[in-house]
Amino acid sequence: MPSIRDELRTPRSAAVAGVIFSVLLIATLALVRLSISPDPLGSASEMKAHSKAIALAFNLVPFTGIAFLWFIAVVRDRLGEREDRFFVTVFLGSGYLFIATLFLTASLAGGLLTVLGNAPEALVKSGAYGLGRAQIYQTSHVYAMRMAGVFMITTCTLGLRTRIFPHWMTFLGYALAAILLLSAGTIDWIPFVFPLWVLLISVHILLDSYRGQHVDWAEGARAQGQPHGGPHRS
Repeated sequence: MPSIRDELRTPRSAAVAGVIFSVLLIATLALVRLSISPDPLGSASEMKAHSKAIALAFNLVPFTGIAFLWFIAVVRDRLGEREDRFFVTVFLGSGYLFIATLFLTASLAGGLLTVLGNAPEALVKSGAYGLGRAQIYQTSHVYAMRMAGVFMITTCTLGLRTRIFPHWMTFLGYALAAILLLSAGTIDWIPFVFPLWVLLISVHILLDSYRGQHVDWAEGARAQGQPHGGPHRS
C-alpha cells in the first residue's frame, strides 16, 4: 500500500510550470523591449504607438506570476524533509516579493496606458507620464530583478546543500545572480538572465522526473514478475 506521502506527491507534470513561466516572462520582456526604448525618460509617442503590444505584454503578467508560484512549489517539493528553514524563508520571501513587484509593474503600466490613451497631452504636460514611466522602470529593473537575484542565490544554496541540482548548475546560478544583483538597471538585456536560468532548472527537473518515473515503473514491473523491457504479452 502506498503511503499518504506518496499519494500526495506533487504531479511530475507540475514541473512544466517553470518552463511556462520562462516562456511568458521572456515574451513579456521581448514585447516591451521591441516596442519602446529602455530609456525611462523616453517619448510618450512611442509608447502610444505600440500600446497594443505593450498591453499584451503586461496582460501576460498574471499568468506569469501563477506559473512562478507553481515553480516555487515544485522546487520546495523536491527539497522535502531536507529543507533548511532559514534559507527556505528567504527563498519564499524573495519569490513572493518578485511576484509582487512584477504585478506592481504591470498595474502601473496598465494605468499609464489607460490615461495615455484618453488624455495624452494632459498626462505629459503635468509630468505624470515621466514620473509613472520612471517608477515602472525602477520597479521592474531594480527591485524586481534584485529580488530575482536573491531568489537565485537561495535556490542555488538549497540545491548545493541538498544536492537536488548538479553542482555546475548551482555555481552557474551564483554567477548569474551576482551579475543580476550588480548590473540590474544598467544593462538592458540583463532581465532575460532570470527566466533563462529558471528554464534551465525546469528542464533539469523535468528530465530528472522522467528518469524517476522510468525507475518507478521498472521497479513495479519487477515486483510483479514482469521483465524490465515492458509488460508480458502472450
